[in-house]
Amino acid sequence: MKLFIAEKPSLARAIIDVLPKPHKKHDGYIEAGNGDVVTWCIGHLLEQAPPEDYDPIYKKWTIEHLPIVPNQWKLKPKVKTRKQLTVIKKLIKQATTIVNGGDSDREGQILVDEAISYSGASRSKINNALRCLINDMNFAAVTKSVNNLKPNKDFLPLAVSALARARADWLYGLNMTRLCTLQGQKSGYQGVLSIGRVQTPILGLVVKRDIEIENFVSKPFYEVIAHIRTTSGENYQGKWKPSKACEPYMDDENRILSKKLAENVVNRITDQQAKINNVSQDKKQQVAPLPFSLSGLQIAAAKAFGMNAKQVLDTCQDLYEKHKLITYPRSDCQYLPTEHLNDVPAVTASISSVSNKLAGMLKKADLKKKSRAWNDKKVSAHHAIIPTAKNRPTGALSTDEGKLYEMIARQYIAQFYPNFEYMDKQIDTIIDGGLFISKQKDIINNGWKDLFTTANKSQEAASEFSRIKLPNLTVGDTVHCLHGELLEKNTSPPKHFTDATILGALTGIARYVTNAEIKQLLRDTDGLGTEATRAGIIELLFKRQFLIRKGKEIHATQVGRKLIISLPAQISQPDMTALWESQLESISLQSLNYQTFISGIEQNLGQLIDEVKKISFTGLPQSSTPRKFTRKRKTKARVKS
Repeated sequence: MKLFIAEKPSLARAIIDVLPKPHKKHDGYIEAGNGDVVTWCIGHLLEQAPPEDYDPIYKKWTIEHLPIVPNQWKLKPKVKTRKQLTVIKKLIKQATTIVNGGDSDREGQILVDEAISYSGASRSKINNALRCLINDMNFAAVTKSVNNLKPNKDFLPLAVSALARARADWLYGLNMTRLCTLQGQKSGYQGVLSIGRVQTPILGLVVKRDIEIENFVSKPFYEVIAHIRTTSGENYQGKWKPSKACEPYMDDENRILSKKLAENVVNRITDQQAKINNVSQDKKQQVAPLPFSLSGLQIAAAKAFGMNAKQVLDTCQDLYEKHKLITYPRSDCQYLPTEHLNDVPAVTASISSVSNKLAGMLKKADLKKKSRAWNDKKVSAHHAIIPTAKNRPTGALSTDEGKLYEMIARQYIAQFYPNFEYMDKQIDTIIDGGLFISKQKDIINNGWKDLFTTANKSQEAASEFSRIKLPNLTVGDTVHCLHGELLEKNTSPPKHFTDATILGALTGIARYVTNAEIKQLLRDTDGLGTEATRAGIIELLFKRQFLIRKGKEIHATQVGRKLIISLPAQISQPDMTALWESQLESISLQSLNYQTFISGIEQNLGQLIDEVKKISFTGLPQSSTPRKFTRKRKTKARVKS
């Protein structure tokens, strides 16, 4: 008997649907007509055992016990899903072949593998287990996956990476949360000061931004505009580009800070003869944006609809599991395998059947066009999020489901539209030795941008394209500068994070890393947290009252700020966590081993504990009602990132 173990019931239903009938439903599993069986996990059926399972003395939180480091790691069944684990144990004993049907990611791999191992599967069964990778829950796609099973042992490095992450999170989160909470108690704070390898640096980004805004002092800077007339009487403007000699009077963004210098330039160029030094006219084009990864979709939806990351993820899960209208949503990839080109007719037909608006967009699409999105070399465990070939949703779509489906489908349709083309013209004018630049952009072909046209975007485009008309001039022509104009502007403070910009910061975390070596290491692999976990961790910070929303802005609370200010920089900055992410990726690629990673975590943990023991969390708000450290609360603090 072949036993399929799916990550969740919805995936199990998709698998059983493609197996021979009749199907017999049992308690916790379904039997196919050919004798094969499909059962399911309900997410993780097992969790890391709490400290008191290693030794009862750890039930009480004391500094003297820290760090707590297990010699032999233990897993324990989750109480709510113990019954389903018992079903899986029984079926594993009966099975001749086991198939891991977890989601196609690190967590999907480990949660089924650990259930197989915990259930007492023989070494032979584990070695001969198979892997079923499903990114699309439609019948044809699932059939293809079920008929193309791979050796599960090929994915062992992915499971080892997930195991390393889980144990490192336990070591770091549990020990540091206990220590910070106990240190907070000494200062009169009665709440839990939760620490996590991802959540705390995210909070640190917000706190740092809030402080930057509060301490920001606006400074004036200056620009010089030359108003120029040609010999034929046409007028145009040129913006001064300061030379290298002006660098002492400029800031890091090359803005002139000296008003006297700018005034001097205005006076020097007024009523002066000038010459055309260079004229360039280049035809340029922009290719269509790639299909969405989860983070890309979350950022776009936050900007367009004000949806937070968790709303987007939950809605996508419904589009994937309930309606089967999109492919696997927890993807960090924006590319598609070339074999998906064969599915283009079916996918576009599906899009047309779901939405008349999208059907209209497809009328102008060239379905034979192959964009840069189809690239096998850039597809790993997942591919980009795209519509499936399912013709109709299962039930009516909610407003949010409709919005996100249209956004995903439109990004897919864009792959079959022409490039956006424009003419970029520039005139360089020399006035009294100074360089003044004039630019003009004209749209030649809107191409894929027609799919994204809205009233606001049309206005935005009009401000950049075709607003300025430059005269026809050639190099060497003489023109006349009528006068110079001094523009006084002021530097603006950074903006508070929003749902869109905090996700953008997490996916491009190298910008916020201070260590030059780590920053360089993360150029190609940057990202704090994973596509699947970021939304939940951000929401966790709100639930723990470390963050608060003010309109669309995200601010740190008083507790969140005081915590970050008190902590060592290594804990509150993203450097260490970003390095962890890179190392976990290296484990999955077999360029770093598990023991080296964990040994490094344990060594660093001891150093951090010694450092935090010296910290006093003064200034935290005091509560008249102490919060009890129940076992449930401690478990939450332990297992979250």
